[in-house]
Parts: sequence; structure tokens; C-alpha cells
Amino acid sequence: MRIAVLGLGEAGGRIAADLAAAGADVLGWDPVARPAGLAVAADARTAVRGADVVLSVNAAVVALEVAEGVADALDDGTLYADLNTSSPGLKRELARALPCLFADVALVGTVPATGLETPALASGPGARRFEELLGPFGMPVEVVGDEPGAAAGLKLLRSVFMKGVAAAAIESLAAARAAGAEERVRADMTAVLGEPLLERLLAGSQAHAARRLDEMCAAAAYLEELGVEPRVASAAAGWLEQLRDGPRP
Repeated sequence: MRIAVLGLGEAGGRIAADLAAAGADVLGWDPVARPAGLAVAADARTAVRGADVVLSVNAAVVALEVAEGVADALDDGTLYADLNTSSPGLKRELARALPCLFADVALVGTVPATGLETPALASGPGARRFEELLGPFGMPVEVVGDEPGAAAGLKLLRSVFMKGVAAAAIESLAAARAAGAEERVRADMTAVLGEPLLERLLAGSQAHAARRLDEMCAAAAYLEELGVEPRVASAAAGWLEQLRDGPRP
């Protein structure tokens, strides 16, 4: 099977490498990243031409631009799967912009750590085709709907909780540090969450603040669309913005 991977950063590079190791014919493209051991095309259009599956794993802010840039190089029988974390509205826009079967895919987990074994939610007209093609390579895929945006929405709702817990931990520890009680408060948190999860929430928020800020802004917009005031999502976005722009709180 010929698979094009657009975006070879931490997530895309790991998925591309895992697919190649599992026997797929993988051709990647990225404007900057050139992971060792992966075949990389000169441009995105070359990467997708003749592919059975295209995986877009770049960033929500460029997802539509990338899709529109390769649209006329796609075959009718190609499956285009967008794996970026974005709003349901953007996923629907992507489906309209492409001349082939589209799958909205949400990766639920830490992709650099688990790669192709990261659980995936899939929706849209190409969701079942995505499950048929990627499942045999080891990706756990759950089809959650026929409309593009369903998978994206479920991930954003999960993100409100996960990033909300991370923001609460950051705020609590910042206050505990100011009160001279950081060690005690951290021990209390560890008793509830466990040290690995707590450290993942804290370190991940710092390392991926910019990407997670975009994610929480999308989550806040989605909650407003649902008629729910995004108090926690907005607060989490505020902390992520501070982490992105300033020193550790």
C-alpha cells in the first residue's frame, strides 16, 4: 500500500516510521523536518500523487492550506485522512475542499510515545475505509460517525477535561510555590493522579504550549457552538498562553 504522510514532525514522523516498518510504501513531505530513514518527496503534490492513503499530520492552522494545495493531485480512489486536532467546522471544510473520500481522524493519546498504536477515533464518509486500511498495520481505530467533525468534537470534549486538569495542577502548584508549600501540595496531587500522569500533564503543557493553546481555543469555540460556556477551556487556554509566552509560573 502506498501511503503519503504530510507533516513529519514528532507525530507524523513517528507514524510514518511505524508504517514503513510494518511494510507500507511510505513517502513523506514536510517543509522543514527530514527524519532519517524516511523517503521524503520534493513537495506535497509529489508525495500524494498515486497514493492510496494520504495522512495529514501537520497543524490545524495549515490543514486547509495543505489540503487545497494537493487537491488536484489526488486520485479519485485516494483516501485523505486529516489527523490534526481542530474544530469540527474545519473538518467539514476540509471534506468540502477535497475531491476524494475524506476521514476526520482524532488521535487520542501521546503519539510520539505510542506511534501507530495510538488509539484513533474516525468519522466522515471515509471513516470505515480508514479503519480497513490502517487497522491491519496496528492502529486501533473506532468509527464514531458518518459526518466529518464527529471525531474532532469528541477529542475536543476530552481535551477540556485533560487540559483543564493540567491547568488546575499548574495553578495549584504556582500558588503552593508562593506559599512555600509546593512539596506538600505536589505530594497530595501525586496521591490522586500518580506521579507519571502528573508529570506528563505538567511537562507536556510546557513543551507543547503553542499547539495545546490552539487546541483549547478550538475547544472553547466548540463549547460555545454547543451552548456551553467554556469556563474551564478558556482558563486552560490562558495558562497555556502564559506558558508559551513567558517563564514557568
